[in-house]
This record gives sequence, C-alpha cells and structure tokens, in this order.
Amino acid sequence: MSYTTENIKNVSIAGHGGTGKTTLFERLLFAGGVISKPETVESGKTTGDYSLEEIERKISIHAALAHVEREGGKINLFDTPGSSDFTGDVILSFRACEFALLLVDGRDGVQIETIKLWRNLEGREKPRGVFLNKLDDDRAGFDKVLGDIKDKLKREPVPVTIPMGKGASYQGVIDVLNGKAYLVQREAVEKEGPIPGEFKDAFDAAREKLIEAAAEGDDSLMEKYLDQGSLSPEEMYAGLIKALAANKFVPAFAGAALKNSGLLPLLDFIHHAGPSPLTAQDTVRGAGGGETKVPIDPGKPLSALVIKTSYDQFSGKLSWIKVITGKLTADSEAQNVTENKKERIGKLYTCQGKKLEEVRELAAGDVGIVTKSATLRTNDTISAGEGSVSFAPLRLPEPVHSVAVNAAAKKDEDKLGEALVRAAEEDKTFRYQYNAETHETVISGMGELQINIILDKIRASQKIELETHVPKVAYRETITKKAGAEYTHKKQTGGHGQYGKVVMEIAPLPRGENYQFVNAIFGGAIPKNYIPGVEKGVVEGMAHGTMAHYPVVDVEVKIVDGKYHPVDSSELSFKLAARNAFREAMRQAAPTLLEPVMRLTVFVEDKYLGDVMSDLSGKRGKILGQDSVGGIAEIQAEVPQAELLRYSIDLRSITSGTGSFNVAFAHYAPISGRIADEVIKAREGFKVTETEE
Repeated sequence: MSYTTENIKNVSIAGHGGTGKTTLFERLLFAGGVISKPETVESGKTTGDYSLEEIERKISIHAALAHVEREGGKINLFDTPGSSDFTGDVILSFRACEFALLLVDGRDGVQIETIKLWRNLEGREKPRGVFLNKLDDDRAGFDKVLGDIKDKLKREPVPVTIPMGKGASYQGVIDVLNGKAYLVQREAVEKEGPIPGEFKDAFDAAREKLIEAAAEGDDSLMEKYLDQGSLSPEEMYAGLIKALAANKFVPAFAGAALKNSGLLPLLDFIHHAGPSPLTAQDTVRGAGGGETKVPIDPGKPLSALVIKTSYDQFSGKLSWIKVITGKLTADSEAQNVTENKKERIGKLYTCQGKKLEEVRELAAGDVGIVTKSATLRTNDTISAGEGSVSFAPLRLPEPVHSVAVNAAAKKDEDKLGEALVRAAEEDKTFRYQYNAETHETVISGMGELQINIILDKIRASQKIELETHVPKVAYRETITKKAGAEYTHKKQTGGHGQYGKVVMEIAPLPRGENYQFVNAIFGGAIPKNYIPGVEKGVVEGMAHGTMAHYPVVDVEVKIVDGKYHPVDSSELSFKLAARNAFREAMRQAAPTLLEPVMRLTVFVEDKYLGDVMSDLSGKRGKILGQDSVGGIAEIQAEVPQAELLRYSIDLRSITSGTGSFNVAFAHYAPISGRIADEVIKAREGFKVTETEE
C-alpha cells in the first residue's frame, strides 16, 4: 500500500536502558494488529531485537524499524538502544523522525541517558513526549515522576493519559483528550469503557491542563478559552497539533507496556496529533560548509538521505533511506550526489523488524530500504538529478573508548581490515585507523561493550583470532627556548659530489600553531631553487624529535644563511643539511615532551560525585566545574589522554554501571619528571628509518 506524506508519522522510541522500549515497541505492533502475539525480551523472539547478539545479550544494540497502520495512515516506529554505547542508532532515528517518545521508568524517574537524550533533542528543537512506563508497579508514582521530569528537564509535561491506580489496584489509563477509559485485559489488547467515578476529579483536573496547553498553540483558541473557559474536542486537537509541531507542548502518556496498557490512546494521539513530516525540515549543507533548512515537501523533485547501512545474511546490503522531497520509486535511476555517480534503484522495501515488505514507492517523509546498492553509504544524498542539494551528515558524538587490535596470524590481517571497514559502515560511531606513528590499528567507539560486541562478531564471522591491547598515546615534542645551528652536508664520490650548508634559527611558537617556515636568506647564499629542499629537510627533521622520536610541533624555523657549490649542490644535499641542522638546533633549544589533554564531561548520580572527582584527581585531572540538577551531577574536567585509555571501564566500576561521559581533544600540555622519563624509556629501541634518495 502507498502512503502520501500527510498520512505518515515517524516516531523514535528512546530512553535509558531498561525502561521498556523494546517491550513498548512490540506491544504497539500487537495493539496495531501487525503481530498476533507479543513476545518478551527474555524469549529472544521480539520484532525489535532480532540480531544474534541482541538475542544472546537480551538488550537492543541496533535500531529496529516497523510500522502500524491507523485509519489509513502509517506510523513508522523506531525501537532504539538504551545504552550510550549504541547512541549512533538513537541519533539516526532522531534524524528520521518528527517526534521522539522518551520512556521514563514510573519508579525511577529521569535517569542519566534520559537527560543526555533530552539535551540532544533540545539541540534539534525536536517535538517530543514522555511515556511513563511500569505504572502497575507498587513503587510507581505518576505525579512524582512528572515532577521529576519538570525538575531535571526544565519542561512541564502535560498528561494526555493518566493512570487508574497503581500496583495491584492498577486498572488501566484514562484518555484525557477523548474522555475514555482503557481497561487492562490480561493477555489481550486493552478495552475501551467509561471513566470510573472514583477517577472523575483526576480526569477533570488533567483535562483543564490539556485545554490550557491546546489554547497556547493558537491565538484564536486562547481568546476563546479566556472568553468561554473551555474548548471543544476538535478545537483541542487543533491547538495541540500546532503546539506540538512548534515544540511548545510536551505530552505525557501513562501506561504499563507489558500489560498492553496505554497503547491505543497513544497510537490514536500520534495518528491524529503527532507532528507531520509536512511541518518538519531537514538540514542542507552548502559548498562552503554552511547549513540551511529545507522543508519536507512532496511537490519537489526527489531528494533523500541514507541514514543507516546494515548487512543481512539473506538480503545482503541494506540502505535505510529517509525521503525528504519528492518520491522514491522502485526500478528507477537516481543520482548519488555525494559520490557523483548514477545509482540504480531496484526494489524498495519497508520492514517489520527483520521482515522486508516490498513497496513500489516511498513518499516524502517516509523511511524505507534499498537493497544491494552499488554506491550508497550512510550520509549519502540521492536526488533526481545532478547539481542537487546535499544533506548534512548525522551529528554523531566523538568516540570515547579505544583499543589497539591485530590479527594473531599475519595472514588474517586483510580479513580483519575488511571486517573493520564493514563494521565502521554499519555503525558510524565506530571508527578505525592505522596509526603510522605508533604502528597500531586503533579502533574507537562509544564504550567497551560496543567494541567487544563488534570484535566478537568479527571473530565468529571471519573465524580468526584477534589480539587487543591498550593503544599507545601519540605524544609530541617541542622546544622551550630559541637556538641556532648550522650543518654542512658534504659527500664526495666518483663524478659529482654532494654539498650544501644550512644555517638556521628556531624559536617556540604558541601551543597549537604547529610550524612556521621563514626564508631569511639574502644575497643568494642558498639559491631559490634549493629552498624547497631545505623546507623538506626541516619537515623530515620534525617528524622525529630528539627526546623520544615523537613528532615535533609548535616551532618557527628561520633559514638565515648557507652556502652552495655550483657543481655539487642539489636539492637532496640541502634537504639532508637542513634535516641535520634542525635536529642539532633542537637539542640546544631545551626540548620537552607534550601529551594530549582531553576535555571530559562526566554524568553521574550525586551519590557517586565524590568518588568520581577523587578518581579524576588521581588521574592528574583538572576539575573545571560541576553542576547538579535533580540528583544528576555533570562534571567538566581536563585530563591527560594517557589516564583515560580505560576510563569507560573505571567509571562503570565506580558508578555500578550508571555513569556516562563524553570526551574530546582539548590541547597538548608539557610533561616532565618521572612521567616524561617513563615515556622516553618506553621508546627505547625505536628505530628511525630515513632514506637519502
């Protein structure tokens, strides 16, 4: 069946781990008639968690996509992982959807990942709602958790549904918007009925708040509300639709997903009032790097973004595509704008978890899958023709955990490389590179769990043995004072010899300026045609410092004099002279080692704050500041990279697995004393191989 843009809704189900996202996803498919029997996560048979690693570990690792039909409309649902290790698939779902539904545990309230996801949504100005789950538990408290959300997330959610009782007395939910009760029915879908008298006051109070939220969505409705004190259901819908699309209103839903409770009114609300793709925009990147917004528009020529790449055992390569404008049609030809290549679009699919369903077309706003594409990769833009817009790539966080990896057997290195390429394509928060400086293949990701799962998958699929270790740190060397040196390269062989003399002065530059070459030669002491050779020699000299053979940075090199021979001089002669002159000058310029320092942001519960800050101090960290809101502390610090190589493991140990952090490069800073001695000692035996071609 084909759906037009106005009949499509896209929803990302996200939240802290263990809040019940996959269960809600499964039960919504059951309530929507997609599946005849809902499965539990423990069974390993849910629609959302279908990969071998998800079934084995009983957690979501990848985003899953399915859809529910509602009164001729299509609701695309993304089930996303809760662990910060797999945040990449949450972010791609945010990009693909016009509405995010954050699950909050009705017992525990707002947790660390909830706050991080909320901040991400704030940065996108993305409309969102909250689903308070597990309200059938004795420890649950609907009003308490609504207050927690207001305190920690600084927005007041407005209930669209409210619970009837809790614990053993939990009966179901009340649809405040439509004035109906939905009663729990053992293994079946909830049943609609009248509102019990005991909940009439709670319903009236909630309805008044919802009317106010609707009135704030439209000026004319606000006037009517102020004049008459109420709005009709139709007017409420109209106001809520506008308020939600403009991100002025955060709807709150009550429920107990495992009991199929709170599902039907949630689906009805999304279908009738959820943000439409027609009210949304996507981001286009210009040739100069600037970004602008473009509306999702079915009336314009085709343009679409590849949001995810995955590989299926039977279907091969799967390219997940969000259509932004126009229509994507099966058996057609499109332009891969990113690669500047023609792309043949064969069959098109939508899906219900791992089950692909063939379709003829995807309208603007819809999400679907192209199989076995020759050129498409994540973040590629496809369009109807050349010269079209190029969509901005997914805004993904920087990796926080790195491991050096190699195949135990040399013959398996190529297989490992190919597997790492595929893994990095499937998960854009996972990266790998060969570090020529440390001679290691280093893989990086969002945490130890993510990296272990990827390596386990490679071991199993490629049948190879892998070795891992903590990666080496890329130190630098610099100078702390001015110095000068001269060097004459003279070599006499049969025929022409080699001759070049270079006199140079070097001086420190401010941190981060790297390198500056100044030609201060007067009177032709070194002819102009040999100056490029001099600079090449300086660059080669800077490749390996004199303390521990690390690259040299933040140095100004001034060539002040020299001498040449009309027959024996050459560019090579001056390159070798300059290289040796630089190293001699550096030895006299009080060289020092530099280490990379990282900017660290840590999120922990207040009860762990003291332990975490003490640990950071022990890691030579500098605390820049801290803030605590609603029991969640955020710590800003600068810490040497060498101390953070296993920080994801350390933080998990300190916080019982609840802590989370972000990390980014800040700057290089000098080190000396025992730490510098250890770095130098670790480089003993390092061979500098240079050619004199």
